[in-house]
Amino acid sequence: MVFDMFWHQFDADNHACSRPNLIGKKREVMHRKLVINEALHETRVALLEDGNIVELFIERGDESDIAGNIYKGRVQRVLPGIQAAFIDIGLNQAAFIYVDDVLGERFEEFEQLLNNDEELPEDTPEAKPDELPDTENRYTPHIEDLITEGQEIMVQVAKSPIGTKGARVTSHISLPGRFLVLMPTSNHIGISRRIEDLSERNRLKDIVVNLRREPFGYIVRTAAENISDEKMASEMTFLSNLWANIQQKNKRAPAPSLLHQELGLSLRAVRDLLINEAESLVIDSRDGHEKILNFLDTYMPSLKGNVELHQSIEPIFDAYTLEGDISRAVKKKVWLKSGGYIVIEHTEALVAIDVNTGRYVGKHNLEETILKTNLEAVREIAYQVRLRDIGGIIIIDFIDMQKKSNQEKVFHELKEACNKDRSKTHILPMSEMGLIQMTRKRNKKPLSRMLCEPCHYCEGEGYLISKQSICYNIYRDLLRESQDTACSRLTLKVNPKIAELLHGEESRLIVDLEKTIGKQIVIYPNPSYHIEEFEIFESFQN
Repeated sequence: MVFDMFWHQFDADNHACSRPNLIGKKREVMHRKLVINEALHETRVALLEDGNIVELFIERGDESDIAGNIYKGRVQRVLPGIQAAFIDIGLNQAAFIYVDDVLGERFEEFEQLLNNDEELPEDTPEAKPDELPDTENRYTPHIEDLITEGQEIMVQVAKSPIGTKGARVTSHISLPGRFLVLMPTSNHIGISRRIEDLSERNRLKDIVVNLRREPFGYIVRTAAENISDEKMASEMTFLSNLWANIQQKNKRAPAPSLLHQELGLSLRAVRDLLINEAESLVIDSRDGHEKILNFLDTYMPSLKGNVELHQSIEPIFDAYTLEGDISRAVKKKVWLKSGGYIVIEHTEALVAIDVNTGRYVGKHNLEETILKTNLEAVREIAYQVRLRDIGGIIIIDFIDMQKKSNQEKVFHELKEACNKDRSKTHILPMSEMGLIQMTRKRNKKPLSRMLCEPCHYCEGEGYLISKQSICYNIYRDLLRESQDTACSRLTLKVNPKIAELLHGEESRLIVDLEKTIGKQIVIYPNPSYHIEEFEIFESFQN
């Protein structure tokens, strides 16, 4: 069976391979396993380390995860003010592209002008050839110089749509295989940093240089360590043919249209995670199991023995006790073993994490209690960030520590705990206010966005109007209504909890109001009403 679709993988290994190295000792003793639950409507892949779920990937039959797909799009709108453009790729939301991600013939014209030191267009800063390696002094063309509205353009999704944001796309295409990542718009050859042996790195680079026939760029992935020249040549040919097919489709297809779709989640997990991140795999679908074996037959026959079919009646995620961990991964409050807890709050621009001592009172002194709570929180925060796939800007508010040495200890412990994370992270030292700022590469929706939706009662605010405030709002509305009607009675329909409050603690409001307006007020509870909902009706006594 021939597979002509490859995935723009879960981690950063295919671009610059800048993922932090894992600690050697832990990699040797830790057992990792992939558990796959595959159904018609949803596929879930859990990565387990020593039986504990550390990463969860979910794919559903919608447009939520399209990273790696290649489209022929049409430029809808160019925005010079933010040096970006909107691209119609056939989805509900337009994709957006930044100037640095645009590749086109006009960009090459500017590059040629710079390299030849020819006369530059108006408003172009002069640049000497010896200044070109310095990117700060190098001229970057404006987006309006590169693309125009209505232009057709081939793009690849770098980040899937998140919330109200459309997909982020790039013209710099990359096609990942098992051992290599082909970059047809680049001439760079790189080696995964996780291949540490210098002689092996040089050997792999020499193989790629000697085998490539076109001026394409390649990244040699971790899985290529110690592979033969024949396997490398075979994959280079496959990826080159795949790129040629995509180019042919691009010439024939209308805009917008899909040119290349990535593998399904199960096969992506096999290609990118099996062996490098997990030693074995178990799946509960017979069809999925067969597809995986066929895939391995084509590309990695030696790994077929690492794949197992789950045949028990018990659901596979129940068998590995994963459902409870997944449910807890969308809660705001996470309790620590000591009795402390952390609170994870998603905002529009960032994620805030707060550390609290909770029920933990310590044994000796306050500074020691705080340090122990912060250190325990560090490990839980690193785990939750990875499991929930939290990305972007993350602000952590640790409990204030007096000693500088303790602050540095917490900072270094956090950096160490994040070393196991395959997504690229950047962590700044603790500030004077006890805050640590960090960023984590984000390619898709976090788990909370995938599994949850805003509350239709509070519309995502996280708060409801208090029952007392609702009573006072009702008082004011009744007062207004009484001024515009000659009826002798007003009927009020409310949620039962509000009715109970108006008949009990807040009954004085109704008594005072009846005296003020000279009308009777009758309260009817209605269980179907939202707690903030109420209606006032005019009625006349017989």
